[in-house]
Amino acid sequence: MQERVRSDLREAMRRRDQVTVRALRSLLAALANAEAVDPGESSSALPGSSRHVAGAHTGLYAGEVPRRELSDADVRALVEREVSERTAAAAQVAAAGHAERQEQLLAEASVLSAYLEPR
Repeated sequence: MQERVRSDLREAMRRRDQVTVRALRSLLAALANAEAVDPGESSSALPGSSRHVAGAHTGLYAGEVPRRELSDADVRALVEREVSERTAAAAQVAAAGHAERQEQLLAEASVLSAYLEPR
């Protein structure tokens, strides 16, 4: 799915579609954050761990840790959460009287909802 999002992002940038670009960049950032490894997960069991500083490693590529692999269900749940966050934010913004921002958030939610539909 990430390749599809990246491809769609490039296309949206060519079309200068700001709403789509903003939504897809946000989605890619959320996916990257979800793939990040929790700092407490790895650590002291690895060879080359420092006994002086907890969680510190020594040697070449000491800071390199493989990223987490997201399942299709994880990605779908993340997209659903992004859509629901935008929908909730749109309702709050509307209550505050900012109709233009509400329209932007709902448009972003609509862009992201397209990734929930089977292709």
